[in-house]
Amino acid sequence: MTAVPVRTLVLWCPDWPVIAAEIVDGVPATGLVAVLHANRVVACSEQARAEGVRRGLRKREAQGRCPRLTVVDHDPVRDARAFEPVVAAVEELVAGVEVVRPGACAVAARGPSRFLGGEEAAAERIVEHVAQACVVESQVGVADGVFAAGLAARSGRVVPPGGTPRFLVDLPVEALGRPALADLLRRLGVRTLGGFAALPAGDVLARFGFDGALAHRLAAGRDHRPLAVRQPPADLAVTADQDDPLDRVDAAAFVARALAERLHDRLAAHGLACTRLGIEAVTAHGQELHRVWRHDGLLTAAAIADRVRWQLDGWLSGGRPGRAGARPARPTAGITRLRLVPDGVIAQGALQPGLWGEAGEERERAHRALSRVQGILGPEAVVTAVLGGGRSLPDQVRLVPWGDERVPARPGGRVGDPPWPGRLPPPAPAVVFPEPLAATVRDATGELVVVSARLAVSAAPARLAVGAGQSAEIIGWTGPWPVDERWWAPAEARRRARFQACLADGAALLLAVEGGRWLVEAIYD
Repeated sequence: MTAVPVRTLVLWCPDWPVIAAEIVDGVPATGLVAVLHANRVVACSEQARAEGVRRGLRKREAQGRCPRLTVVDHDPVRDARAFEPVVAAVEELVAGVEVVRPGACAVAARGPSRFLGGEEAAAERIVEHVAQACVVESQVGVADGVFAAGLAARSGRVVPPGGTPRFLVDLPVEALGRPALADLLRRLGVRTLGGFAALPAGDVLARFGFDGALAHRLAAGRDHRPLAVRQPPADLAVTADQDDPLDRVDAAAFVARALAERLHDRLAAHGLACTRLGIEAVTAHGQELHRVWRHDGLLTAAAIADRVRWQLDGWLSGGRPGRAGARPARPTAGITRLRLVPDGVIAQGALQPGLWGEAGEERERAHRALSRVQGILGPEAVVTAVLGGGRSLPDQVRLVPWGDERVPARPGGRVGDPPWPGRLPPPAPAVVFPEPLAATVRDATGELVVVSARLAVSAAPARLAVGAGQSAEIIGWTGPWPVDERWWAPAEARRRARFQACLADGAALLLAVEGGRWLVEAIYD
């Protein structure tokens, strides 16, 4: 018996990376905005498209077409967090939602259509509800399978049952979302999904491999993949309402400790650990207060209670309204509601032991001691290193004050990130000099070794002298590896070539040639 694709309803929010930038960072989506990844446009606003900006353009070309273009870096985490309220709004009407990607989600159409009076009525109701709940524009498409429904959503179309192959037949091969495959198909003379679907399946598998065979099934309307329905996130927040407003720190701290224990127990029941804690308070006069505390390890019940007490102390001990000073004004009434929201959670098994052992009491003691040092000497007195992206070794390390969010200066330092172009391969050097050491490299005849603009080495390096020291024999070397950075900005441009060299005494060095000068940048262990 032949499997039949599931009738699927897809909700699609146009230009979602732009909308997410407006929701999270306040970038107006009604302006000239483009979101870039790897120096290419991945999304742009409607106004930017009117000026000629398109997906896939390089940054310089996009700014050439639209000089007033606002450029925003692509952030998948931002897109996903901003899309969560939209998914929650859809779940208020229907069950079994799959998040296809930030900006698009899918549900089986059978349930909503029966409950809401048909597929078209269900589509209209969902779009209206999302607009009211999230103030976000969206479109809905219904077809056989997620792939076809996603394409139908771009025109707000409901494809009748069994009509998906006819709907897909005239669409261009670029609709497959596989640029390399689409380019190859066009060069072979196949320009539409219908033309691709007409090819024999065995020949497609032999020529294009498994992914090509999967794309061939999608082009023919045979999308039999079941929906990967997500589990709605559990409500982990805890709240305490007070009949008598809390206006003293000691009374508020007593309530905070009990609330912290409830939150810790709730997280433990789900096998989670809190890394970012949101503290919300409402006063008797309706004033709303909110702060977020970050932590890079496990927040125990005592640690949560301490942070809540510190925050309440800051609120309730603030300056009087209208009084000048650095401290914020004290609330005009006592606190009647206190709420703790775990804004960032991870699985407890994902926590890595730190310098002081397991994340727990010892780590907390170290945190308090270092925080006290910061209070005496200033935030910059205690820093930790964060590894990030970059071509040169100094560019890859950022020093972050203790307690601040550990975000690298450049992406590319985490496992799973794409490799940074031009970055040295592992292993990394053991010692990196703050300032490179001047050196002299000579060949076997005693002549200076030079590197031309075309990276031609005048002779094999034979001896190395650092500063005014004695020279050492070079028994092995490799290179050069060129680095040409920021050539478009003459004041910041930098061009150099790097070498690795092994000396007769066993030392291994990272060398560089810049402006005709040899430098020793680092030592390998």
